[in-house]
Amino acid sequence: MSEASRDSEIKKWISGARPRTLPAAIAPVLVGTALRHSDHRAINPFNALLALAVSLALQIAVNYSNDYSDGVKGTDDNRVGPMRLVASGAASAQAVKRAAILSFLIASVFGVLLASRVSWWMILVGAVAILAAWNYTGGARPYGYRGFGEISVFLFFGLVATIGSYVAQSDHISWQSFLVAIPVGALSCGILAVNNLRDLPKDAVVGKRTLAVRLGDRSARVLFVALLSVAHGSALLATVITPWAALSVLALPLTVRVIKTIYAGASGQDLIPVLGQVGKVQLLLSTTLAISLLL
Repeated sequence: MSEASRDSEIKKWISGARPRTLPAAIAPVLVGTALRHSDHRAINPFNALLALAVSLALQIAVNYSNDYSDGVKGTDDNRVGPMRLVASGAASAQAVKRAAILSFLIASVFGVLLASRVSWWMILVGAVAILAAWNYTGGARPYGYRGFGEISVFLFFGLVATIGSYVAQSDHISWQSFLVAIPVGALSCGILAVNNLRDLPKDAVVGKRTLAVRLGDRSARVLFVALLSVAHGSALLATVITPWAALSVLALPLTVRVIKTIYAGASGQDLIPVLGQVGKVQLLLSTTLAISLLL
């Protein structure tokens, strides 16, 4: 294989991993780990790195498994948005399935190592997360096709990931960890909501009943704005933990810009950059929240 071909192959798989969604994996670890500092206890950097590795590997695994499942079902045909490996023919369905399984295995290895350092019950939580990830678009009755995707994302990439990152530091759950998990989960849902809004017309045709399809275009846009509002509101509520949480308003100008784009009626290809912008909002808000907890 020539160097140019090898570079093209690598770029293809990186694109298939959907890098714009990775802030959803980084944000909960940032916030959950930083919360430990507000307990006036030292942060364990190795546990934090393990939690980050698990979160990133799971996010990539979800992206590959969705690519595979949607591709073999034919629901990605003529899809608007980033390249899908199976639907575009850039990679075989079996190759993408293997990439998903490998990513799940990597997440499992790091997860078991983390559990051995914290608590073995974390293995059970991880196993449930993997099952939920695979059955989002895979299996006989994928719940993502029935409008439950946002609920799953809020639970696993919001509550579980953030609280789990805190538990990796403290070995216990607190109400503070639940509170700071809400903005993370709401913005993860926001990323999915934009994705589903972009795909709404195509999903409706192929029978993929996402929440956006069930609500309709107008209500789906209202839901998206509500999710961003909940994210900012709950981040400000974290001032009960530390007054520095007010720094989260630094993400507000970017949030307002995104909301204006959505209310202006952006659709199809015009929503592709919005996906990245919501990821930036999540990363910015989570970073400022994490810094406030460290302060």
